[in-house]
Amino acid sequence: MSDRDTLKVYDARAAEYARLTGESQASDPHLTAFIEECEAGGRVLDLGCGPGVAAGVLAQAGFEVDATDASPEMVALAARRPGVTAWQASFDEIEGSALYDGIWANFCLLHAPRADMPRHLAALHAALKPGGLFHIGLKTGTGEKRDALGRFYTYYTEAELEDLLSDAGFAVQFRAYGRDKGLDGVDADWIVMRALA
Repeated sequence: MSDRDTLKVYDARAAEYARLTGESQASDPHLTAFIEECEAGGRVLDLGCGPGVAAGVLAQAGFEVDATDASPEMVALAARRPGVTAWQASFDEIEGSALYDGIWANFCLLHAPRADMPRHLAALHAALKPGGLFHIGLKTGTGEKRDALGRFYTYYTEAELEDLLSDAGFAVQFRAYGRDKGLDGVDADWIVMRALA
């Protein structure tokens, strides 16, 4: 993600976002399932890591954790987590081949323009080892728009997301749905999928 207005919101409200999401992320059943299904002690990437809550939980579970975010304020928070190596990077800066046993992309790629999603997914598939585990969370719907805070969002239907993952070489293993209130105070529908590379 390189949208300046979106990054400004996260930089300015990093501490607030960490408070809002911290407890729910630490006890996220999808994160628990990701930990159970991923290669024990493997190397994982927390993409768009935010304040690094999930990255910290992954490190506590014994994984070697890389964490990236385009927001320098979020990276600073994530870097404080024991066992987490965090650095600033946009989605376009993720590269490499067969590096990771798992990639946790939880509600980050929704900030990328729709036209960029196939490229990002292809790069993430390449960065995973064969059979590696991929988790993605997105808000459901259609179109692209900014929220009341000025953050850019792209919304996807379930079928659209499944097609994108399949086209990138992923095999979807699991999906779940929900509705939660975000930083903007608005309830939004979402979907998560886990897939194998």
